[in-house]
Amino acid sequence: MRVTILGAGAIAHAHAQAIQGLARHEGLEDVELTHVVDIDADRAAELAARYSVPHHGTDLRELLDDGAADVLHVCTPPSLHLAQATAALRAGVHVVVEKPAVLSLAEVDALAAAEQEAAAGARFTQVVQHRFGAGALRLRRLLADGTLGRPLVATCDTLWFRTPQYFEVPWRGRFDTEGGGPTMGHGIHQFDLLCSVLGPWVEVRAMAGRLAREVDTEDVSMAIVRFASGAMASITNSLLSPRETSVLRFDTEGATVELEHLYGYDDSSWTVTPARGREDVAERWAAEAAGVRDGGPSGHLAQLVPTYRALAAGQTPPVTVGDARGTLELAAAIYKSAFSGAPVAAGDITPGDPFYVSMGGGGAPWPPVKQVPAVEVAR
Repeated sequence: MRVTILGAGAIAHAHAQAIQGLARHEGLEDVELTHVVDIDADRAAELAARYSVPHHGTDLRELLDDGAADVLHVCTPPSLHLAQATAALRAGVHVVVEKPAVLSLAEVDALAAAEQEAAAGARFTQVVQHRFGAGALRLRRLLADGTLGRPLVATCDTLWFRTPQYFEVPWRGRFDTEGGGPTMGHGIHQFDLLCSVLGPWVEVRAMAGRLAREVDTEDVSMAIVRFASGAMASITNSLLSPRETSVLRFDTEGATVELEHLYGYDDSSWTVTPARGREDVAERWAAEAAGVRDGGPSGHLAQLVPTYRALAAGQTPPVTVGDARGTLELAAAIYKSAFSGAPVAAGDITPGDPFYVSMGGGGAPWPPVKQVPAVEVAR
């Protein structure tokens, strides 16, 4: 399978490393990174040289017309994803897109339609690599088989820090190009994992604000979510937290299962505290971890191995357009609830709703950032 990376920015390196790592896995020995495409010719050449990629260029259309790719990895700014993914699908090329897949529910529905009409059975998938670490696979399995009992309470915190200079990149911090602030661009990885564990959500109540960064979007959001199972979870997304961390906690009938990491995790990132009298849960977790049943740390490679095996077999990849839509709908509901001050139920955001076409709902609800004098802070 001939693979092209589109967009030679920072995240492209994670894709290049993972693609080249596929050849070490059974059945994927023939996967080869053959092209890099970027509108900046020098940047495309630099990435190609670093990873010994034989071809590089600046024209996606030419590459697709030449039939030079079997899989396209889209690593461009989010506002470009829909058009680029649709062009590849029409050319019969599988698409792997960095998060967020697209900017809105309207766009993800258009993407689903493009996949339905794709040539040669081309498939779409989105990168959500935290679903694929060994601990997440184990957690879902022990919930599914009843070992952990029912999930009851969860927390999901993405507490990161981004300086004002980070937002000098023109497409960042804007609803029309990035899709949103930390809810869309950062926390979405963690609450995608939350949803993959707890299942469908039914209601959201949220707040958001622009507290310290001169951006069009929020720089903090908080939400309370009720799931169809009855479980309840809190979600915090921040770019203002000096001690950066990503923390998820799941309280079930049988144990508290916690994950703390930053941008990726392994088995040492997990802690299991059994409920009183349920020491068997911790023993089961430890036994499965020792047996190396699962695939190891989270990361792009962990997701790409099962993804490429599915593509090679003509099967649906493990993350579908529908999966991407479910997480995107939760993001849209967080924004709508935060902006409207009202709860939002699953399925509420439909065509005709301003939050169907933009996470910002077409508005800018926050006043300018308040600059607090140092003397006032001291008091």
